[in-house]
Amino acid sequence: MRAVGYQVPGPITAEASLVDIELPVPETHGRDLLVAVKAVSVNPVDTKIRKRSGPEAGEWKVLGWDCAGTVVAAGPDALSFKPGDDVFYAGAIGRPGSNSEFQLVDERIVGRKPSTIGFAEAAAIPLTAVTAWETLFDRLDVRRPVPGVTPAILIIGGAGGVGSIAIQLARRLTDLVVIATASRPETVEWVRGMGAHHVIDHSKPLAAQVAGLGIGAPPFVFSTTNTDQHIGEIAELIAPQGRFALIDDPGVVDIAAFKTKSVSVHWELMYTRTIFETADMAEQGMLLNEVASLVDDGTLRTTLTETLGPINAANLKRAHTLLESGRTIGKVVLEGF
Repeated sequence: MRAVGYQVPGPITAEASLVDIELPVPETHGRDLLVAVKAVSVNPVDTKIRKRSGPEAGEWKVLGWDCAGTVVAAGPDALSFKPGDDVFYAGAIGRPGSNSEFQLVDERIVGRKPSTIGFAEAAAIPLTAVTAWETLFDRLDVRRPVPGVTPAILIIGGAGGVGSIAIQLARRLTDLVVIATASRPETVEWVRGMGAHHVIDHSKPLAAQVAGLGIGAPPFVFSTTNTDQHIGEIAELIAPQGRFALIDDPGVVDIAAFKTKSVSVHWELMYTRTIFETADMAEQGMLLNEVASLVDDGTLRTTLTETLGPINAANLKRAHTLLESGRTIGKVVLEGF
């Protein structure tokens, strides 16, 4: 089968950073599904792993943690899907990725593809939807109010893939006032289109801008990017007994300033359930089925902004370069081979 991989981690500018290769079609076992990959999207995790993690000697590492495709075979213990079913999912960090014609995935982390959108639109959703959902409803527990403050959330990095879904979920499934950050005219327009009530500029101090909205201190803050640059401002602006979540990888996060306010800190990684095969691993599949229903009834919309063409090394290099520029809006997708 056709695939895109690499053998030596490094910068995207290296000639062999991503290469078109041929690999055997994998065989199903246990609860595996074998999926014919129709479309993939590219996430920051792809670029981070490409830079620092290589395969075993002589092997190829295949990236890709967003997929929409069609089941072509199911393992003997798989019960939820059958050949011919269209699905979408974000995969597992420890298994070969979706940048290949066929991929194995555990059925417990798979959802049915939304029926009202195509494969490219669907491939933009899974990883960001799982991350945003788990952050809002599992980590921050935004449906449990903080006493005495206006229900509100600040989402830092609102125009990115996760921020775009988080804004929609918070706006449409809760009564929170949604404040999002953006710093360019096009990103401001995007986050307003996602549903943000207020937009502030993350290139300027955040606390004064939030205070200027006149709604009081938000009890919830969700940082998707550049947390180390904003941590002091977050500590200043968040409400006492508030809850703070982050998903990026700052070198150091000094949370001492949160002590006086008794702020709880939550780090979200959507791969935790698959890394440790937790007892509630199937929650991710159920979550994606719920997301599919929300897309089909018009509550959520895809965050696809650009399709770069078929899945090959050249187009994936373009996608990685775009993500590493830090200026992408929504999600970048590749479709077909």
